[in-house]
Amino acid sequence: MDNGASPMKLGINGLGRIGKLSLWHHVGRKFFSEIVVNVGREIGQGLEDIAAAIDRDSTYGRLGAYLYGHKCPRVIENLNDRDGTMTIDGVPVRILRESRDPRGIDWSGNDVRIVVDTTGVFRDPTAPADAARGSLRGHLEAGADKVILSAPFKIADKAAEMPDDAVTTVMGINEDDYIPDRHVLVSSASCTTTCLAYMVKPVLDYFGANRILSASMVTVHAATGSQVVLDRLPKAGARDLRKNRSIFNNIILTTTGAAKALGLVIPEMKGIGFLAESVRVPTNTGSLIILNLTIQDESMENPINRALVNDIYRKAAEGPMSEHLIYSEEQNVSGDIIGMPEAAAIIEGTETHTRTSAIRVDPTLACKALGESPDSITCSEINVPVTNVVVYGWYDNELGSYTVMLGDRLVSIAKSMF
Repeated sequence: MDNGASPMKLGINGLGRIGKLSLWHHVGRKFFSEIVVNVGREIGQGLEDIAAAIDRDSTYGRLGAYLYGHKCPRVIENLNDRDGTMTIDGVPVRILRESRDPRGIDWSGNDVRIVVDTTGVFRDPTAPADAARGSLRGHLEAGADKVILSAPFKIADKAAEMPDDAVTTVMGINEDDYIPDRHVLVSSASCTTTCLAYMVKPVLDYFGANRILSASMVTVHAATGSQVVLDRLPKAGARDLRKNRSIFNNIILTTTGAAKALGLVIPEMKGIGFLAESVRVPTNTGSLIILNLTIQDESMENPINRALVNDIYRKAAEGPMSEHLIYSEEQNVSGDIIGMPEAAAIIEGTETHTRTSAIRVDPTLACKALGESPDSITCSEINVPVTNVVVYGWYDNELGSYTVMLGDRLVSIAKSMF
């Protein structure tokens, strides 16, 4: 992590989970000279209440303890309610409360050139700046030069294509896809896609895309702010009634766009059949991906085994992915990885499993699939060795994994703007 200060200011739109934790991260990092946070409305009784919300967190504790440990000094000072200003650990912070529409936020007047939108509301890169309900491009009209989205893009018009000036990246995987002179909208994907990319890339690089026959994943995911504390009636037209059931009391089946987003980050995965499912559980953070890969093996006599797979991840964690991938042989539970810094994924090596078997293939069906005549086939079946690999990867879906990775992405883009 580069702590060298720059003269640039950072804009944060939204003070929800990722917005607040991004503020924590960048206050500690001190790369940006000032942080301007837009909340777009009055909060509580004024700036004191905003400061209290910033200072305390039910998951991660006090901001001062996050920065300095239990012997922490007072870190939020110099509150000025009229101007909406305060200092946090010496970093000037300004709170904007006038507009929830990105187009109406005074980024220009506050000399903010780079903005991260953490609201989860504005995700369509094709929506115009003057869209009735606001849009990402509104930030550009309001004065920003670059907008980073803390979520995957979601285009409302299914027939529309991704604009040329928008790109999806995961730091350490495909950050070079970002072209400074071209891209103004950058999605930092999602917490799940980030972890998944770090689980898939080492295996893909080792075996090659042609040997991976299929892949699937399930994320056992902590609760998010979109879920409800107690059961409530669904909105008109709602189709998924489970989203209105209490996350306190239930394991809830839901969906994830991680497979689609992964194809944007690692294009080779587009040619591999991939299923992605999600299960929400009653924890506040700390999530798990269970990745299942079906790999064409070379022989039944010397098959892919657990030791080989773990060695692939161990070497990746010690080498090219050392900044963001952790290989662990401890017996972790979800609480152990909360707040673990710079860990896009923590591979649970003790739970890696493999099983090799021979799949019987009808050669006549194979010939038909290739458009060839099966007349010359002399055998009734072909046995192909295949190994199923199961890998477990932990991730702190809020601070330790996603927000830190998002922070690295922001700093790298800011440096390209000097």
